[in-house]
Amino acid sequence: MTTTTKYIFVTGGVTSSLGKGIIAASLAKLLQAQGYRVTIQKLDPYINVDPGTLNPYEHGECYVTDDGAETDLDLGHYERFLNVPTSQANNVTTGRIYQSVIEKERRGEFLGKTVQVIPHITDEIKARVQSLGNSGDYDIIITEIGGTVGDIESLPYIEAVRQLRWDLGENNGIVIHLTLVPFLSAAGELKTKPTQHSVKTLMESGVQADILVCRTEHDLPNDLRRKLALFCNVKEEAVIQSIDASTIYDVPNLMLDQGLDKVVLKKLNLKSTKPDISRWNEFVKRHKNPKTEVTIGLVGKYVELQDSYKSILEALIHAGAENEVKVNIESIHSEYLSSDNIKLKLSHLDGVLVAPGFGERGIEGKIDAVKFVRENNIPFLGICLGMQMAVIEFARNVLKIKDANSTEMAPDCDNPVINLMEDQKNITEMGGTMRLGSWDCDLKMGSLARDIYKAESIKERHRHRYEFNSAYKSQMEEKGLIASGLNPNTGLVEIVELPEHSWFVGVQYHPEYKSTVANPHPLFVAFVKAAFNYKKKHKSATLAQK
Repeated sequence: MTTTTKYIFVTGGVTSSLGKGIIAASLAKLLQAQGYRVTIQKLDPYINVDPGTLNPYEHGECYVTDDGAETDLDLGHYERFLNVPTSQANNVTTGRIYQSVIEKERRGEFLGKTVQVIPHITDEIKARVQSLGNSGDYDIIITEIGGTVGDIESLPYIEAVRQLRWDLGENNGIVIHLTLVPFLSAAGELKTKPTQHSVKTLMESGVQADILVCRTEHDLPNDLRRKLALFCNVKEEAVIQSIDASTIYDVPNLMLDQGLDKVVLKKLNLKSTKPDISRWNEFVKRHKNPKTEVTIGLVGKYVELQDSYKSILEALIHAGAENEVKVNIESIHSEYLSSDNIKLKLSHLDGVLVAPGFGERGIEGKIDAVKFVRENNIPFLGICLGMQMAVIEFARNVLKIKDANSTEMAPDCDNPVINLMEDQKNITEMGGTMRLGSWDCDLKMGSLARDIYKAESIKERHRHRYEFNSAYKSQMEEKGLIASGLNPNTGLVEIVELPEHSWFVGVQYHPEYKSTVANPHPLFVAFVKAAFNYKKKHKSATLAQK
């Protein structure tokens, strides 16, 4: 534990594949494993107030924290690596910065002064960076600056970093610069010029990099490291190689081998010890050495971009390692699913997960998918919209309410089994106005959910406007779709399940947000186990028929 909070700023030149977020999370893991209290924050240069209104194709998934902040997906990496919750303070956007400064100006807080980027915008950025440090909860704050050095949007953040380093004093703030060292196959050599130019661009803004982390496909020879150290004005030990990895979970060990944590702590004038990452390495070992495998179908409408469902994919990796099972993901675009091709697309799968989303595109495909897995006893997990599709499918095909729908897709439908929450009906703005953040859920005695969680009540994170319409609850339960999780304050249905099915669970919340390396989410662990059991049983039955 330190007496003064230390700050690490992670900036980036032109990078690819493995980015600043994974490097920041890996470094944080190594520092945490040496007893330091660490958190990471992300400064995003776009003018949106938060990613909540962004299309997943634009920016990947929107990650939600316990306190209801809609944030960048990098915060998911931070939580998965550190097993420490993040909050509103861990993600700051240019939109939020300017919004705050303009509101202060309107209140007259600047006493008639002309409001400018320097000092007013940069002061606001500095205050946001230091808010976590001033809490007294952390020894080290790692701040990842989004975008690329040289971008016009990033300039106020780089200037704020320059000022902060001056304010903080020696050994209290350092800059790590992540750059690309490309390999030109025609010449058969690694090129340092992009890194040199990136560091020069950073220096033009008055910021000298203390450590270079070089993204590369090939090992950096010593003479090239010396060249980078000389031309970029850093010590040779501070030129860190970040070579391509087979999984992001290898990166903490790669950074440990390179001595990144030692160099960082030396520059911050802090004690360095051997980090204890034995638990982490046990997870990596199980992840890389599965005893068997299963194939899970991920049915969604943003499947072309992996980052759209990043937390779900990572939660399945955690659950796979816990079960010593390799989880193969088969992405299935719901827009192209129909009753004609559903058997071809789903019959070979060991489990089906119907993903979250918004809007009516691809809805009927999701409903067809739910119908197929329900009738064929294939393990099913529905998340948020996926759970709502399960409710609509059950109402249409079991209760025989053929026009059952959600008012999100059919505002004037006669049987809205999924309906808008009362407190949402008069809201016209889109951003930050849903049911967000951590909510309580009581689990029904004797239910599958209660058995999975091994608890009477839980807290899970939400991001939605529409809810299970409780007017249809008794009808559904009579026919076998049980509401096994309820919010104790509102009575809203949080979990539905089919006890007669091999494994059929729909949840209104987003369990993927709480799955970490240290604590794989129990719902995903149980789902992967159910998929494995289904495969084993299905295989045995096939052999018996032969």
